[in-house]
Amino acid sequence: MKTIINTNNAPAPIGPYNQAVAAGGFIFLSGQIALNPANGALVLDDIKTETKQVMDNIKAILTEASIDFSHVVKTSIFLTDMGNFAQVNEVYGTYFTNDFPARETVQVAGLPKGVNVEITVTAIK
Repeated sequence: MKTIINTNNAPAPIGPYNQAVAAGGFIFLSGQIALNPANGALVLDDIKTETKQVMDNIKAILTEASIDFSHVVKTSIFLTDMGNFAQVNEVYGTYFTNDFPARETVQVAGLPKGVNVEITVTAIK
């Protein structure tokens, strides 16, 4: 059995998927990019601002699922330029207090809408 999780406080999906799905005690969040949920505009001012918007979108979905970043067990970070890793990591790290999740970070050739970073997470309920 699965439960679909969606909130107006994060960007609406831009394809045939949901913001998150809960199943088997886990919550699987779809990859988030820097779309402002209030107006649908991309937030691409700089990589730190872009990453903050991504993490705020993730936070909104976790909140809708009645959990927070302490429940995250795995993240995947996709970057179009590994040269941005340190700045992305700096912002990303501010959302976790301890017991950091497992993670991989990979460079990719391209991301939706031409963004620089996409992050997905898996959490436990």
